[in-house]
Amino acid sequence: MALGATIYKVELNIADSDRHYYGSHVLTVARHPSETTERMLVRLVAFALNAHDDLAFTKGLSSADEPDIWLKDLTGAVDLWIEVGQPTESRLLKGCSRARQVIVYCHNGHASKLWWDGAHKKLARAKNLKVVYLPIEPIRELENDINRNMTLHVNIQEHEVFVSNDSRQVGLLPDVWHDSSG
Repeated sequence: MALGATIYKVELNIADSDRHYYGSHVLTVARHPSETTERMLVRLVAFALNAHDDLAFTKGLSSADEPDIWLKDLTGAVDLWIEVGQPTESRLLKGCSRARQVIVYCHNGHASKLWWDGAHKKLARAKNLKVVYLPIEPIRELENDINRNMTLHVNIQEHEVFVSNDSRQVGLLPDVWHDSSG
């Protein structure tokens, strides 16, 4: 018998003064059996950094044809394709050919650096790719307080991200490694 996804109900309150976006999202997040809680939290941070009323989680790890998160326009065209982790170059090039912008949020420390060192030359031709590194230590601090029903508050100001729950607040500063989308 295959293991099913673990379902989390998340109220995500976002105050992003950099983009002038302020809103609350009630999300149902499915954590694939092979996905770590850490990676799921990175998906939530990525969602907050790109929040939009039409931004949506996809089948993610369960589908080779969809990113972790995407934003589609009214015609069904993909405006934003968001990947978490260290996707293959072919997957990213596929996303770049299908979407207006592709963003990768990597978070595995030295392993992410090795991945990017190996991938950046092959991805140089992508004109709509952004690669962002999220420091994992603050995410790991939040991991201790995760439960299946939770409220997270995300404040973004001058590119710094503050995530808080009932127990703690952590800050992280995303590091943009590559941005050809500008």
